[in-house]
Amino acid sequence: MSKVDIDAVKTYLLKLQDDICEQLAEEDGGKGFVEDSWQREQGGGGRSRVMADGKVFESAGINFSHVFGGTLPASATAHRPELAGRSFQAMGVSLVIHPHNPYVPTSHANVRFFIAEKEGADPVWWFGGGFDLTPYYAFEEDVRYWHETARQTCAPFGVEVYARYKQWCDEYFYLRHRNEPRGVGGLFFDDLNEWGFEKSLAFMQAVGSSYIDAYRPIVARRKDSDYGERERDFQLYRRGRYVEFNLVYDRGTLFGLQTGGRTESILMSMPPLVKWRYNWQPEPGSAEAELYEKYLQPRDWA
Repeated sequence: MSKVDIDAVKTYLLKLQDDICEQLAEEDGGKGFVEDSWQREQGGGGRSRVMADGKVFESAGINFSHVFGGTLPASATAHRPELAGRSFQAMGVSLVIHPHNPYVPTSHANVRFFIAEKEGADPVWWFGGGFDLTPYYAFEEDVRYWHETARQTCAPFGVEVYARYKQWCDEYFYLRHRNEPRGVGGLFFDDLNEWGFEKSLAFMQAVGSSYIDAYRPIVARRKDSDYGERERDFQLYRRGRYVEFNLVYDRGTLFGLQTGGRTESILMSMPPLVKWRYNWQPEPGSAEAELYEKYLQPRDWA
């Protein structure tokens, strides 16, 4: 197995944050991102970049973090008992983009690296990440483009890779208490190390760098669409699903909170406005019903 190069991972992740912020700020055309650098008392830190109330994006958070410590939390060792007693480092870039316009989907991406070490033993490390799309009023050409970009990203790494990580995404971003997916999926991978360090790093880089190629053209197509109170109301209602998933299921959120991470950065994925409504159902034949019937269903979009 090839040698682990932590510096190479960190250099890429910092550049990725720069690149995505630059492109989204350009697409927004507003005041851009505010940066907040922070230190973690138990070890490490990061830099959070946030856009609030932009011209296109109601909120956009792009966070880089590199944290380390002498012991791992329960969330990390419950299913991996071999990690007990090891020091760890975890670094990554995580982002969530919430647009003003209900015709522009919310998007999420995350790429990360984890390593746990113990004197006299080989390090345990892996990569993880992916990206997924959460439309409110979906367009088939957008969803197909999103998944085709994901498929092309995976193609150099094996013919089976896209199908495997697309299915994992569908299964991961699923609200079991609602019996529905969060959105139309994308890619999700975790615990990746079987390819060796160099190829695993290359795949993580490919996924991270292709996110903006997949998302920005969709934003450009939809950001000037006309909408009214009905569309905005439905967008805020559906955002509630996003909050539910992040607080109940998301591994990154749970890991960050259990390791004493910076709460402001961990929860910057939350939308600024959201609604819940008791037992609401879409009107049959409506555009809102189409989201549930056509798009919130497992499907081979590519």
